[in-house]
Amino acid sequence: MKTIFTQLRETFYPSLFLALPAFLLLSPASCAKHGAATKPPDVDYYTCTMHPSVRSQDPNGKCPICSMDLVPVKKQGVAPAPAAAQPSNQAQMENMSGTAAPAGGTNAAEQPSEFTVPVERQQQIGVTYGNIEKRPFTFTIRAVGLVASDKQRRWDYVARVDGYVEKLFVFSRGEMVENDAPLLTIYSPDLLTTENEFLDVLETRDEMLNKGDRVVVESAQHLVDAAKQRLHLWNITEAQIAELEKTRKPQETLTLKSPFKGIVQALGVDQGQRVMVGDPLVQVADLAVVWVWAQFYENELAMLKKGLPVAITTSAYPGETFQGKISVVDPFLSEASRTGRVRLEVDNPGLRLRPEMYVNAELKLDLGEGLAVAGSAVLPTGQHNIVFVDKGAGKLEPRFVDLGRKFGEFYEILAGLKENERVVTSANFLIDAEAKVQGALKSW
Repeated sequence: MKTIFTQLRETFYPSLFLALPAFLLLSPASCAKHGAATKPPDVDYYTCTMHPSVRSQDPNGKCPICSMDLVPVKKQGVAPAPAAAQPSNQAQMENMSGTAAPAGGTNAAEQPSEFTVPVERQQQIGVTYGNIEKRPFTFTIRAVGLVASDKQRRWDYVARVDGYVEKLFVFSRGEMVENDAPLLTIYSPDLLTTENEFLDVLETRDEMLNKGDRVVVESAQHLVDAAKQRLHLWNITEAQIAELEKTRKPQETLTLKSPFKGIVQALGVDQGQRVMVGDPLVQVADLAVVWVWAQFYENELAMLKKGLPVAITTSAYPGETFQGKISVVDPFLSEASRTGRVRLEVDNPGLRLRPEMYVNAELKLDLGEGLAVAGSAVLPTGQHNIVFVDKGAGKLEPRFVDLGRKFGEFYEILAGLKENERVVTSANFLIDAEAKVQGALKSW
C-alpha cells in the first residue's frame, strides 16, 4: 500500500515538469515586450497634466494619484512631437475636470513660445475662435439715488420782526400754494412804528418838492430810501411798499406771500403764537424740478461729467422714465462705502417724484471705438492676462495683453493684439495645460 506522500509525488511532479518548459518559453518574450518601450531622446521626463508634481522616466507609467497616462515633457529647445501621442490622455483630462493646473518644472521657458495642438484634437476638446476687431464702446452705469427738493427752488420764511401770528392761510405740510398766495399774517407794533416813520418821511419829501428846495428834497429822498430798505429787511415786498406809498395808510399786520407756485414743506407756527426774530415760520418748495443724490463707485466717477443726461426710474411708476442731467460731482468719497455722491437735476412733471423717494439712475456713455477681445478669450493668471493666438495649422501662440475697461462681453485692448488676429475663445484651460506641458508657457 502506497503512502500518502508517494501518491502526492506521483501526481504533482509530472504536472510541474510539464509546466516548466512553457514558462521558460514565455518568459523571454514577456521580458522583451516590457523592455521595448524606451524614453525618446527629446523627452526630458513624463508627467501628469492633472498633477504636475508627478515625474517619471517610464513611458508607460501612470499617475499614482489619478491613474491617468503620463505625458512627455520635451527638453528645452526641442520641437514638440507630432499630434497623435496624446489623445487618450487629453480625453481623460477633459472628462475628469475640464481644467488643468499649471505644469511645474525648471525647464519652463521664461517667455511664451509657440506650441502645437493638432486641429483634430482642438475639435475634440471644443476649441472655438474669434477675431480681433474694432467695436463701439458703450458703457452703462447704474446707481441708486434719493430724491430731495431743489434748494434753489425752496424758500424758508423766518421771523424778521417780533410779533404774533394773527392768521394762517395754510395749515399743514403738503398743501399746494400758488405764486403770490398769502401764507400767514403777523401783527407787530414795531412794524407799525416803522411804517408810520416811512409815511412821515414821504410827507416831508413831498413838502420840499412843493417848495422847490432841491438840496432838501435830495436829503429827504435819502431818508425815504433808507426807510424802504428797512421795510424790505422785514419781508415786505416792493408791491406792498408801493401800495403803502399810494394809500398812505399803515398796516398793523405783515402778510407773507409765496414767492412761487409750490408745496408747503414745513409749517412751524400756529395761530396766535408769539414769534421772535429768527423763529422759523413756513417753508415752501417748488417741486417742478427736483434733485436726486445718487451714489457711484469710485472707478465710475472719472467718466461722469456735468451736463451728461440721466434716465430716472422708480418702482412707484413702472414703465415711466424721468429725464435729468448731472449738475454736481462731489469730489469727496465716503470712507465706509467708497462711493461718491452725484447731484442730478430731474424734471418732475405732475410733481410725482417726492422728496425722500428712492429711484434708480442710469447713464449710457458713448466712449468711442477701439479694438476689443471677447471676455471668454482672456485667461487671467494674477500677474498677466493671456490669450492664445491662432497661427494656423494647429500652432498657437500664448500672448500677454493689456486690457482696458470691460464693455459687456468684451474687453478693450490697450496692447498685445492687432486687428483681424484670431484667438481661442473656448477650452482655454485645456489649451493652457497643453502649453505648459509642452514648455511653451511658464506657470505664471
